[in-house]
Formats: sequence, structure tokens, C-alpha cells
Amino acid sequence: MTGRFADRAAAGRALAERLGPLDPATTIVLALPRGGVPVAFEIARASRAPLDLVLVRKIGVPGQRELALGAVVDGADPVIAVNEKIARSLGYSEADIVALAKTELEEIGRRRDLFTPGRAPLSVAGKTAIVVDDGIATGATARAALKALKRSGASKVILAVPVAPLGVMESFAEEADETVCLAEPKSFHSVGGAYKDFAQVSDATVTALLAEAAGWVVPGDPQARAQAPMKRG
Repeated sequence: MTGRFADRAAAGRALAERLGPLDPATTIVLALPRGGVPVAFEIARASRAPLDLVLVRKIGVPGQRELALGAVVDGADPVIAVNEKIARSLGYSEADIVALAKTELEEIGRRRDLFTPGRAPLSVAGKTAIVVDDGIATGATARAALKALKRSGASKVILAVPVAPLGVMESFAEEADETVCLAEPKSFHSVGGAYKDFAQVSDATVTALLAEAAGWVVPGDPQARAQAPMKRG
């Protein structure tokens, strides 16, 4: 598997070819930052489709941050996905988890302001939402994003990644209407192992790619209105 893709952009172009032409009027490409952004950018650019982020934050158990009570996903209406099994076993109510999510929502807001200053999240209601990352190891973040997008009214949800362990994509049958993966090796050690160049993606790169994609929207298109600067109170 080592070095299958030159870099994330090359992987994105290969995914774009596999996905085929997209209808910009009915499709939104959503990247999981930061690594998913260069991949998603190439998919969106191939069809001049709208590009946005889907920001996910784990809601950890206080004092045991690695143990997830759930996740919160941003959007026009942020969605909280609860890990019911863990919540029940530790005695956390839905109200408890909502309270814990506030801190994570604040961080999501900070990151969105950093990456897409002055622009509101695009609405996925009635759209095909394509969730993109640079690869999947466990898939917990992507799973939360897919669930949230369905609850936000997306008509179809597709998960598209360059690489994932053999068999993992099948586990997304409930969350995704369709999955696309270019490589599913039996011997999987890490996402980075699929790339010759797996350098960290900077905040500046994320911001620049999203800004360039925002310029693809044709004036008068409904997505153009969605990407218009928000009025600050």
C-alpha cells in the first residue's frame, strides 16, 4: 500500500474520476478538516460543485477525554450524536451531554471563523452531501458526520475516501447511502502509509482552498446566497 497516492491532491483527482460528474445545483462536497480539504477540493473543482467543511468534535467523558460520550457536528443546525451505550453505562443523561457539548461547539465556531470567515455553513437540506476525508482508520468522525447530515435533511449521503482498512467501508451501510473507496488493503497500518507525501495540512492551506472554491459559485445561484457573508449583529 505504501505510496499509492502522490499526495492528497492526487488522491482527490482519482476520487473525482471515480465519482464522475457532479451536479453543482444539487450536490455539496463536505471536507473533514484538515486532511480531507485538499482531497475534497479536487472533487469539487472537477465539477465546480460547492465546497464546505463538516466540523466534528468528540464529546469526551470529563477526566477521560479519550472515552467518547458522543460527538457534535456543526451546520445550519448543529447535531449531537450520542454514544448511547457509554452514556447509559456511566449514567449521563441527554441534558448532561448537551451541556458538555457547549464547549465543543465553541471550538467548532472558532474553527469555522478561522477557515471560512464571514460565511455561514451551507445547508444540505434536499442535497446530495459527499463527505470526504484523506482516509479512514476507525471512522468514528466520519460516522458522526454522516448521521448529522442525514438528520439535517440531506437527500443522499455519500462517503468518499482514498483509503480504508479492508471491510471498514461496509460498516457504514446504515449511515451512508453510498460509499466510494479507492484502496482497501488487507494490510493497513495507517492512512499516511497510502501517500508518498503526507505532510500536515496547514490552517492557511485550508483557508485558501475554501476561499478559492467559494469563487466558483455563479451569482444568482441558491448556493451563492448561502455563501454570502453573514451579517454581524
